[in-house]
Amino acid sequence: MADAEECREALEQLSRNLAKATGDVRKAAGLDRSLSCRITDLDLTFTGRLREGSIQDLKEAPGLPTEKADLRLTMSSDDLVALVGGRLNFASAWAGGRVRLEAGFRDLLRLRTLL
Repeated sequence: MADAEECREALEQLSRNLAKATGDVRKAAGLDRSLSCRITDLDLTFTGRLREGSIQDLKEAPGLPTEKADLRLTMSSDDLVALVGGRLNFASAWAGGRVRLEAGFRDLLRLRTLL
């Protein structure tokens, strides 16, 4: 099981990856939306803002998110680290129920290039 610091580093790496993206991926990452990432096995939630192609204002708090974010991810700590590290495919993890993504329909359509 990954710890909170490894999860924070994975999200920071994801932010760096998004900032370097080009084309359709850069366009999708250019959303300005609130973001939450619930880590089930650590009972921890990271929140921030997807803005200008990166995750900004990343914070962590124990338990469930206090507010409903525009983009909501739920997964285990190991799955987060594996996704960002390229060892787990998002589509197969989502289809298998290991990862949950909740967002408005329009946002899901834009985000499909990231997935």
